[in-house]
Amino acid sequence: MDYATLTSLKPSEFEDAAGGYRTVGAMASEAKDDVESQIIAGMRKTVDGQAVLEGEAAEAAVVQLRKLATNFHYTQVECALITTALNSLAYELRAAKDKLDAAVEDAEAEKFTVGSDGSVSYPAAGDKVDGKVPEGGTVTGSAKGKPTNQPIDPTADANDTADALERQAANIHPNPNYGRAVAIANRIAQAIYDATQADEKWAPKLRTLKADDDLTVAAEDWADAKGDTGGVRSGAKEYLDEIKPPPKDGDPKSNADWWKGLSGQEKADYISMYPDSVGKLNGLPADVRDEANRAVFEEKRAEYQAQYKDIPEEPKPKYVPSGRTMRYSDEWLEWHQKYEGKRAHLKSALDGMKAIQKRFDRTGEDGLPEAYLLGFDPKGDGRVVLANGNPDTADHTALYVPGTKTHLGSIDGDLNRGATLWRESQALSPGDKISTITWFDYDAPDQVPNATSDKYAEKAAPNLREFLDGNKAAHEATTGGAAHTTVIGHSYGSTVIGDAAKYRSEYADTWSDPLPADDVIAAGSPGMQAEHAADLGIDPDHMWAMKAGGTGSDDWFVREGGRNVGLGGNRVIPTDREFGGHVMESDSSDHGGYWNVDEHQKPSVSLKNQARVIVGDYKGVTLE
Repeated sequence: MDYATLTSLKPSEFEDAAGGYRTVGAMASEAKDDVESQIIAGMRKTVDGQAVLEGEAAEAAVVQLRKLATNFHYTQVECALITTALNSLAYELRAAKDKLDAAVEDAEAEKFTVGSDGSVSYPAAGDKVDGKVPEGGTVTGSAKGKPTNQPIDPTADANDTADALERQAANIHPNPNYGRAVAIANRIAQAIYDATQADEKWAPKLRTLKADDDLTVAAEDWADAKGDTGGVRSGAKEYLDEIKPPPKDGDPKSNADWWKGLSGQEKADYISMYPDSVGKLNGLPADVRDEANRAVFEEKRAEYQAQYKDIPEEPKPKYVPSGRTMRYSDEWLEWHQKYEGKRAHLKSALDGMKAIQKRFDRTGEDGLPEAYLLGFDPKGDGRVVLANGNPDTADHTALYVPGTKTHLGSIDGDLNRGATLWRESQALSPGDKISTITWFDYDAPDQVPNATSDKYAEKAAPNLREFLDGNKAAHEATTGGAAHTTVIGHSYGSTVIGDAAKYRSEYADTWSDPLPADDVIAAGSPGMQAEHAADLGIDPDHMWAMKAGGTGSDDWFVREGGRNVGLGGNRVIPTDREFGGHVMESDSSDHGGYWNVDEHQKPSVSLKNQARVIVGDYKGVTLE
C-alpha cells in the first residue's frame, strides 16, 4: 500500500461491508429457525397422535428441509467470521489512517510539504553558515517492524539503535527543521507500513472464508469453519482486545450484566470468536448459549467423525493358533492398545451427538417446542444440557438431573425423559409456557459401586447451583421476574441436588442461601446427604419423593443401598416419613420407570404426579 492509497482510504467502507455480511448472517439465522421451528415443525404436527402429513414424500421433504437448515446455519457461522474479519481489518486500517492524518496535520503546522510518495519537504532555517541560512530539503521516512529476535538482530534492539542514530543526525544537522521532518516522515512511513501489514494479513484470510461450490455442508466444511475461526481470532487479537471480556470467574448475575453492556456487534463478535466460552456462561440468554453451543456441536461432530474415520479397521484374524490353544494376534494386540480406547470414546460421543441431533429434528413432533442446547462438551464422559422450550420466557421450568452410569453415549433416554416431562406438563397446563431441561453437566459414577461415594455429587454441586442461579438471572433479565422452578433428581441425581442445596458459592450471601428452586422431586433416591429436607433449606411442603416396586426391586436396592452406605443423612432417605417431604404415589415397577407412558401414550401415575408439581397443581398430586 502506498501513500496515495492510504490517504484516500475509507475504513468505513469495510465496516459497511461487515454490516452487510452481519445482516446476511442474521437473515440466515432467522431462516434456519423458521425452517426448523415453523416449517418442519408444522409438517411434524399431529392431531390425536396422528401425523397430519405422512408418507415417503413428506419424509423426503423433511430430509431436504433439514439440509437447508444446515446450509443456513453454516452461512450464519461463516458470515459472522467474515463480519469480524472485516471489522478487524477496518480497525487496523483506521488506526493506520489516523496515524497518517495526524502526521500530515503536524507537517502542515510546521509549514512542511508532504509529497505524493509520502516524503516530507522542509524549508530553509537555522543559523547562517558562511553567510547562508541552511537550505531546506526532502526526507523519506522509514518504518520500524516489530522486534524479531532473529540472528540478524539477536538482542532485538535494532529499532533502538536506529532511533539513536536519527537523533544524533538531527542534533548535528544545521537545519533544525531536518529532525522534525524526519520524525514526521517516519510516522508517515510507519502508517503506510501498518496499513500494508493489515492488508497482507487479512487478504488471504478473507479469501479462505468461502464454502465449496456445492449445496452440501459436509463434516469437512465444519472442520474448515473451526480452522477459519482460529485464523480470524488470532488475526483479530487487537480488535477483539478492545471488547470488554467477561468477568473472570464471574457469577451468573455478573455474566448477565456483562452481556447486557456489550453492543450488538460486540456480542456477535464474541459468539463467533469464542463460542465455547459463551456457551458455558451461566446467566446469558438461552438463545445466545444455544447459538454458541450449536456451532461448537457442529465443529466437534465433524472433528470426531474425521478422527473415527481415520482409525484403521480392526485387524483380522483376531486370534491365531498357539500350540493347542489360541492367542491374540500381534497385529490385533497392537491395534487394540493404540486404537480401541479411542474408538470406544469417539463412538460413544458420536452416539450422543446423534441423540442430540435427533432431538433437534423432533421439534414440532406432538407439539414439541424448539430445543435449546445450553451446554455441550464431548470430552471424557461428555456433558449435555438441553432445554425443551425457552427457559428464559417460561412460566414453569423443570430441570431433570440423571444419575449413575449416565454418559454422552447414553443420553438419548434422558433427553426423551425431558421431552416426556414437557408433553405431560404442557397437557396439564396448556395456557402456560413450559420448559423442561435435561441437565447432565457432571461426572456421574460409571458403576453402581462408585455411586456409594458422595465425591461425585460434591464435585457436581457447584455446577448445578450456578446453572440454576444463571437460569434465574437470565429469566429475570428477560421478563423481570422468576419462573416457577422444579428440580428433579433421579437416583444419584438426587444426591447431586442435595449437595447443590448445601453448596455455598463464593458469591452467596450466607451458607444457607436457598436453592433457587420452588420444588424438589427425588425419584428412587439413595439419599440427599441430609436427615431432613429443612436441613437443605428446602421447604418440606415443596419436597417430593417417589419410590418404585416393592422389596427386592432394583429401585429398593438403590434406595436401601444408599441408606446403608451413608448417602442418606443418619440413614434417612427422602421416601422416609421423617425426612419431612411428601411421598407421591408411583406406579413404576422398576428404577427407570418413573417417566413411562403406555402404548396409547397415556401417562403413568408417576409421570403425571411430577407434571402436576412442575405446573404448581399441588392439590392434584396423589400421595401414598
